[in-house]
Amino acid sequence: MNHFVFDSAEAYNSAYGLPTYHPLVTAVDLKESSVPFSSSVCDYGMYAVFLKKGVQCTIKYGRQKYDYQKGSVVTFAPGQKVEFHTDTPHIGSDVLGVLFHPDLILGTPLGEKIHRYGFFDYSQLEAVHLSQQEHDIFVDCFNKIRAEVEHPVDRHSADLLCANIQLMLEYLYRFYDRQFITRHHVNSGVVADFERALREYFDSGRSRDGLPTVSYFAGNASLTPGYFGDLIKKETGTTAQEMISQHIVGVAKHKLLSSDEDVAVIAYDLGFQYPQHFTRLFRRITGMSPTQFRAAVSN
Repeated sequence: MNHFVFDSAEAYNSAYGLPTYHPLVTAVDLKESSVPFSSSVCDYGMYAVFLKKGVQCTIKYGRQKYDYQKGSVVTFAPGQKVEFHTDTPHIGSDVLGVLFHPDLILGTPLGEKIHRYGFFDYSQLEAVHLSQQEHDIFVDCFNKIRAEVEHPVDRHSADLLCANIQLMLEYLYRFYDRQFITRHHVNSGVVADFERALREYFDSGRSRDGLPTVSYFAGNASLTPGYFGDLIKKETGTTAQEMISQHIVGVAKHKLLSSDEDVAVIAYDLGFQYPQHFTRLFRRITGMSPTQFRAAVSN
């Protein structure tokens, strides 16, 4: 199996027999590749966005495999390692890709916003699947980026490249929002399971081993923390972490009013290592300390 390190446009283009026009960004149509596509492991040192249009390919990310479907877009961020598998090595895959180095966007509006695009941290099991209209929009963005990549570098190049890449990412952001909406029925089930698992975590006494995390509940749902968090926010209007915090305070209120236990004991029982951290959270949500709440409601 081939092992590639894609830390520059030249590294990627050389691996697939494609020309390099700019050192920090490339826009590729893999149908033009002169190198047979075969199973490979790829270490990404660049941001990458790929639209599959027809090739048969499976992606392994972590321990799970994903059938990279026609009309789906996958994204990778610097530092990710991904395996690509195909049963039939072939020349010319029907895939469009844009890869850009973090140095390209330093000091630009895109550099300031790149962390907004949480889909770079999603697993490939959470790819966005495009409608025909969305597919056409993506291809139009790709063509604009490619035209600018192949244009001789001048003083406008960096700004135009970043602006066009940002336009593509904004559309992907919209497409994911649409996918969250069209999957409302499935997603509402994820929310219900989250709420049930949250109750069970405290009812079972597991909280004594420590506070639950968003990653813990995301793992229960077989989702990445980023995708899980975005799904919960889209469905409920609040973050997964805030839902956890609200539930902790709700359980704490019941304990404060149904027993005479010291606040420190309740804090430890809820999973806090330090009682002052519990008090700080309780005050943030209720506007008063646990002791003040107990006194106010009891009187």
